Order: sequence, then C-alpha cells, then structure tokens
Amino acid sequence: MNQILIDEKLYVTPDMKKKKKLFRFEFFLSVFLLCALSSYAIYAEYDRNKSEQVSQEILDGMEFQDSTEIVEEEVTVVVLNAIPEEEEVAQTQTVQTERTVDVPDEQKSVANDGTVYYTIGVINIPSIKVNYPILSTYSDALLKIAPCKFHGPNPNEVGNLCIAGHNYKNSKFFSKVPNLKSGDKIEITDLGGNTVTYTVYDKFIVNPDELECTSQLTEGKREITLITCTNDNKKRYIIKAREI
Repeated sequence: MNQILIDEKLYVTPDMKKKKKLFRFEFFLSVFLLCALSSYAIYAEYDRNKSEQVSQEILDGMEFQDSTEIVEEEVTVVVLNAIPEEEEVAQTQTVQTERTVDVPDEQKSVANDGTVYYTIGVINIPSIKVNYPILSTYSDALLKIAPCKFHGPNPNEVGNLCIAGHNYKNSKFFSKVPNLKSGDKIEITDLGGNTVTYTVYDKFIVNPDELECTSQLTEGKREITLITCTNDNKKRYIIKAREI
C-alpha cells in the first residue's frame, strides 16, 4: 500500500504579521515602562532618604536659648551706725539677679549642602518614634525636608499651632501620624528650650479645602493640630491634641 506524504505549507497572512509587530511593540513598551517605574521608585526612595538626612542635620544643629539668664550686678550697700558721731560705711557687693531675655521667633539653620532653613521648634512623638525640627514656613519644597508650621502661633503659645507633614506611606515624617490614638503624647519644644506635652483627644479625616481644624478658638488654651495626607492623597488626616 502506497503512502502519499503531503507537506503542508504555512502561509503568513498580513493580519498575522500585524499581530506579530503589535506583540513586539507591546513587549518592548512593557519592558520600558517597567524600567522607568523601577528607576522612579529607586530615585523617590533616594530622595526621601536624602530629605530625612537633611532634616536630622537641621535637628542636630539646633540651639536652644534659655528665656531667663542670671546677671551679676554690683550694688552699693550703706551700713548705718547706731552711734551718730561715726560715719556711715558704704560697701560694694556683687549680687545675682534673674532677668527675662527675648527668644527669637525663628532660628537660622544651615544644612551641609549650604541651604538655609528656619526653624521654630521640635516635635517629638514617642509612641511612633517621630522626632523632627519644625520649619517656620510652609511650602511643597519645605515639606520634603521636615514638618512645617501651617497656621497659628509659634510653639507653646496660646492658640492652635497647626503642623503639616508628608505621609510617605513608610516610617518617615508624618507617615505614622494616622496611627495615633486618643491619649497618645506629643511633645513640642520651643526655641527657649521649654517642652510642653500635649495629649491627643480627637482624630478625623477631612477634604483638602476644609480648614475648620485650623481655628484659633481654644478658650485661652494651648493646642496643636497635625495634618497629613491619606494614603491615596485625596483627603487629610487631622490629629488634635491639647496641653496636659
């Protein structure tokens, strides 16, 4: 019995060529996007670490000026004698007196790269291991360096000091601030070296344009408000705390 072998020839149609080119394009595009995203993630992490380093440089360089100082003054003391005929004796003595000195509203700090920053105090939150300088003004660029004063008085003055910080969704800056709960302690140290402890009493989320949390109606008390983004950057976490 004879067998007839028939070779089948594969025909490549124009449609198949088009799909092959499209597949190659999509493959190379995917590889390019993957490389680009990886590079961006690596750079972003490097940038965050660099900002953290600058923030710690500023913190280490801060100096605190005591709001009181001891001054030595020479005073003349007249000794009165009981015997009228004898002359009164004048003596000079050195005495120490305490006086109040003005503490500047902000302090100039220079980072290792020569950039100048201005600080107004330090924020320390032991429960989430946050310890950063507070910069005196607010901007997107400054927020990358450290928490910033957003609104209100200077540290430890009567009113509501509002402090904004970045949420990098890691352990840096205000990323862990949303984990705070009622009763947690927040310590604020001013440039005079005075540390006041505040206790968290409220926590909520608002839209970016809702600014009622910055109100200065504190009934003559000292309060602080911490502000940071939610993980999707669409809303804001608000942490309220008042002086113990």
